[in-house]
Amino acid sequence: MAFQRRRHHYYHRFRYLIPLISAISGALLILFAILFLFLAPTPIDVHQRQNDGVDEVVGDAMFRVPKSGRRSDRDLWTSRNSNLYYGCSNASKKFPKVENVTHPNRYLAIATSGGLNQQRTGITDAVVAARILNASLVVPKLDQNSFWKDASNFSEIFDVDYFISYLSKDVKIIKQLPRKGGKAWTPYTMRVPRKCNERCYQNRLVPVLLKKHAVQLTKFDYRLANRLGTDLQKLRCRVNYHALKFTEPIQKMAEKLVHRMRMKSKHYITLHLRYEPDMLAFSGCYYGGGDKERKELGAIRKRWKTLHISNPDKPRRHGRCPLTPEEVGLMLRALGYGSDVHIYVASGEVYGGEETLAPLKALFPNFYSKETIATKEELEPFYSFSSRMAALDFVVCDESDVFVTNNNGNMAKILAGRRRYFRHKPTIRPNAKKLYRLFLSKENMTWEAFASNVRTYQRGFMGEPHEGRPGRGGFHENPSTCICEDSQAKVKRDVDPRKYGKGSNVTRKDEVEVDVQNSEDDPEWPDTDEDEDLSVPLENDQFDRLGVDYDAINSEEPEVEELLSD
Repeated sequence: MAFQRRRHHYYHRFRYLIPLISAISGALLILFAILFLFLAPTPIDVHQRQNDGVDEVVGDAMFRVPKSGRRSDRDLWTSRNSNLYYGCSNASKKFPKVENVTHPNRYLAIATSGGLNQQRTGITDAVVAARILNASLVVPKLDQNSFWKDASNFSEIFDVDYFISYLSKDVKIIKQLPRKGGKAWTPYTMRVPRKCNERCYQNRLVPVLLKKHAVQLTKFDYRLANRLGTDLQKLRCRVNYHALKFTEPIQKMAEKLVHRMRMKSKHYITLHLRYEPDMLAFSGCYYGGGDKERKELGAIRKRWKTLHISNPDKPRRHGRCPLTPEEVGLMLRALGYGSDVHIYVASGEVYGGEETLAPLKALFPNFYSKETIATKEELEPFYSFSSRMAALDFVVCDESDVFVTNNNGNMAKILAGRRRYFRHKPTIRPNAKKLYRLFLSKENMTWEAFASNVRTYQRGFMGEPHEGRPGRGGFHENPSTCICEDSQAKVKRDVDPRKYGKGSNVTRKDEVEVDVQNSEDDPEWPDTDEDEDLSVPLENDQFDRLGVDYDAINSEEPEVEELLSD
């Protein structure tokens, strides 16, 4: 009886506690819900968190980017079959000696145009043009009056004595014109059309040289045909890949940067990131920045009065828009590069600044530039000269294990050709036309499906041998005449195919696709170089494809001609 009374007593006390317990539980549930809403990552954010002991980059619930590359079926740091090919640019026995063909009273001078890499193409082609004309070449004059305002002359960027000496068997090069009648000789100034071939030079310039004896060609960029005779193409390679050596101060500082990257990691990637406001404005592409982006880029776009962008999706569909930093990061992860990889970024002013770079840095936290691995005192001699700053990045990119670009500008093309010449070092150039559709639909697929598609689309865009048919695309990016097969290495490969692989993975379809994207007829972005935050210099054929009257621009807006570098 006493036991029943105690049980009844505790029952009544517990009955009164039930509402209190329910209220506390409800309050805790509400608190957890509020915390979840505030702390949960949004689908478009890229952050890192721990999940069952495995670091992941979190995006959409379905699209989860792994921290590691998770690829083992290919070497990430070398090109397949690269050991079977090497650069070969020696002149043939049929190439006449320079002293037998050079006319004693015939001089060619040229004035280059654009940034460092655009000028490099002009210097290379100038040597070949002088050889075609059997003329002595005056050391090229660099563009000092353009929008870049870089006062550097040739000898302050390139080793001029080495340049003259190395090419002494090909072309006679002098530092300045001889005096005429005791006075400075002013050459006759003219301009040749773009992609002028051997006959074009002979027909247009030889009669003038016979009369004036000294001619200066202005705005000398892309003024030589893409296809020339074998010996002239090999001369192009000797100039570009051997004779043009940076000055000792530039080379030493660049080597310090390379050494510091090597101290951080055995391998490193360089990324040439073209994402300047002016470039994005002219491209007419939309990058997802909403009304703010449309207003800011629209204001910049007004400087081109004849440029009208009616459909911002069209250039992206055609693969003519640079990849965003986040898209570059996703492409690299899909290709197998994990978050432990060290990346050196060569870029100018990035539109959107750190906010734009944040997704790329989240994917690859080992993120460097010359400004982060060198002191201000070390860079002081270069700061005021955009071409010298660009030269530092050029060397670091050239020496990297893997070179990546988000664009198809001059630096991307020149380094692609250079790295092919020197044993096909991996060079990743995005297949932007295919990747565009993939990036649009990525939220509706798993990471595994996305990565598989990226690897498929990038076949033929990785810097491996046979990625394009010889003669297609620009010679500076595909110097096929100057690449020879190593017959001994090929024999070894055939004897032991398991060691060397079965050959290139590039199919005929891949070759055609690469050729289409790299076709001479496609508008491309001439490089303004990584340290030049300015408008993108354009070529005549780009205006033609966009329906722009180039001559009208020149006549109505003479200051724009300088800005666009012809």
